[in-house]
Amino acid sequence: YKGVLTIMVILRNVQLDDLDELLVIENEGFSTEEAATKEAIIERIRLINDTFIVAEKEGNIVGYINGPVINQPYITDDLFEEIKENTSKGGYQSILGLVVSKSARNQRIAKLLVEKMEELVKENRREGITLTCKKELIPFYEKLGFKNHGRSHSQHGGFTWYNLLKLRKDRT
Repeated sequence: YKGVLTIMVILRNVQLDDLDELLVIENEGFSTEEAATKEAIIERIRLINDTFIVAEKEGNIVGYINGPVINQPYITDDLFEEIKENTSKGGYQSILGLVVSKSARNQRIAKLLVEKMEELVKENRREGITLTCKKELIPFYEKLGFKNHGRSHSQHGGFTWYNLLKLRKDRT
């Protein structure tokens, strides 16, 4: 021990009380065109609480990951408009948002959040995790074990997106 201070990151399910902090982080992480609206975040808190995980450090939310369980391996734009409650088992875990506040970046928080989602995927016998990202984020996700499946049909926010997929390791 050489004076290094480790501050614990707590991962927990989202609560409605988190809304104001979530909106700040959402708007730090995404452009106006891509950011989820307040209404969309409230709907996600209400409907997919089991797959909406926040990272908390010293009592403040420093990041989060969320997304509904879907039946197909790729995200479609309608998910940004309307989501449904998660099925108890099976399907693909989508990630609609993975955001870390500017003040907490490069501290492995995004990796922790993805690992937590992987635990949920295994527990609930999902096929894997699917997400879309911009080209510059592909190497980040590939380091976490995702495979690039090429350009997405998504037109969300008017950007070019790529489908990334990570199948569950123990899938048979």
